[in-house]
Amino acid sequence: MYEPATQNERDELARLRKLATLFDASIPVPGTGFSFGLDALIGLLPGGGDLVSSAVSLWIIIRGRRLGARRRTVLRMLWNLLLDFVIGAIPLAGDLFDAFWKANLRNLTLIERDLHRRVTRLK
Repeated sequence: MYEPATQNERDELARLRKLATLFDASIPVPGTGFSFGLDALIGLLPGGGDLVSSAVSLWIIIRGRRLGARRRTVLRMLWNLLLDFVIGAIPLAGDLFDAFWKANLRNLTLIERDLHRRVTRLK
């Protein structure tokens, strides 16, 4: 896993990890190893629920770009967000998809992997 070079990077990645976990995996299902987050719950709200969740997801992508994620990685993250938004908009089935897809955690992994590549190339 990527080891941030500066304290600012460490702090930013920690904030992004907390937010991604809150939205994708903060609520454990007892007796299973499965968890879901606020993304699946907010998506149940008709009309704007998926927009609110997508705004948070977009913020994670923007912060990842500012940390140094490549454009290619940003495009992959936007694809994850698009799938989450489009399929998540389907009533009930989309909310189940949100619970399993975990776009924010996927995107955080992409950010960390991209930053790790950057650091290992500099060595």
